[in-house]
Amino acid sequence: AWGAAAGWSEPAFRIYYLGGALLTAPLLGAGSLLLVGRRWAAPLALAYVGLAFGVALAVPLEASIAGTDVPDAQNVLELWPARVLAIAANTLGTLAVVVVALATIRRRPLGNALILAGVGVAALGSGLAGLGVGALAPILAVAAILLYAGFVVPIRRP
Repeated sequence: AWGAAAGWSEPAFRIYYLGGALLTAPLLGAGSLLLVGRRWAAPLALAYVGLAFGVALAVPLEASIAGTDVPDAQNVLELWPARVLAIAANTLGTLAVVVVALATIRRRPLGNALILAGVGVAALGSGLAGLGVGALAPILAVAAILLYAGFVVPIRRP
């Protein structure tokens, strides 16, 4: 919203990339692991957040950023290190969310089904956006609603 309203700038893009591409899925994955008692996930996530901040702040931008359209990362960032880090971290974070949701689906069938649907919609939206098909914001809004609904659905009692 910031970039669309005020125009994109280098700081706006860096914050956008940090919050979206570098942190969202990895922190969801770490949170999922913590919910099932994997305490090692907290220090690992903290170290990763520091790395992600460092990359987002230090990586050189390869093109100028202007206008109100969301800049494509492939046009602004070299593949290494920011985009490779985002791909690896998103893959691992998504994998953690999916594995934990599937492992605990008997205890939280509706909640975990909604979480899995949210992850699937987010992945589909990101993939389509990467191909230049469709608007990403509405798809990510649906994904966020599904994820939130999955997190707040009560646990089924035996």
